[in-house]
Amino acid sequence: MLKNGALLGLFALLCTGLVAIVNGLTKDTIAQQELAELTQTLTQVIPMQYQDNLLVDNCVAINSPTLLGSKDDLSAYIAIKDGAPKAIAIQMIAPDGYNGEIKLIMGVDNHNQVLGIRTLSHQETPGLGDKIDLRKSDWVLSFTNKVWQKNNQAWHVKKDGGEFDQFTGATITPRAYVKAIRNGLVFIDQNRKDLYQGGRQCGVPHE
Repeated sequence: MLKNGALLGLFALLCTGLVAIVNGLTKDTIAQQELAELTQTLTQVIPMQYQDNLLVDNCVAINSPTLLGSKDDLSAYIAIKDGAPKAIAIQMIAPDGYNGEIKLIMGVDNHNQVLGIRTLSHQETPGLGDKIDLRKSDWVLSFTNKVWQKNNQAWHVKKDGGEFDQFTGATITPRAYVKAIRNGLVFIDQNRKDLYQGGRQCGVPHE
């Protein structure tokens, strides 16, 4: 029994060491892939004509549980052209999706015009709620070029008196998604000036 226990312990130790080595060897590659994916997504929500800076290098931490749907810090990326801020992309959480949280990112110009929206992660039902994913449906493109104004009832799904389609057999997901967008637009409108003037850099904890 002692011999078998020792062998099992040695095997577990070797497996742990192997996992650590593989993780160490792939860590940089994974980080590079994540950075490349983020860069591509940012260019989809903020077109190149709004920027001559590298968006991933101009990241500000944002936090608003009420409007952004999370107690954790999220990220805002400021697009600068000819030395002046022209647009901002913010991450948001829709906490009330059908199967849990939906994470999305939205680009908005200085006139509250939506430049683009993409879904970053979700667990919505395949064939129903997953239409928020551009790979499944072009529904998220319906927000592009829409201009937000305060107290505008249009920023709801049609079932609630707005202008955005809900999904057949799945209203909860688009309702939560549109609500997150609406709250995100309110957040940007209220905080744009402060964000443009600088803030806590991404990855820097609260004091």
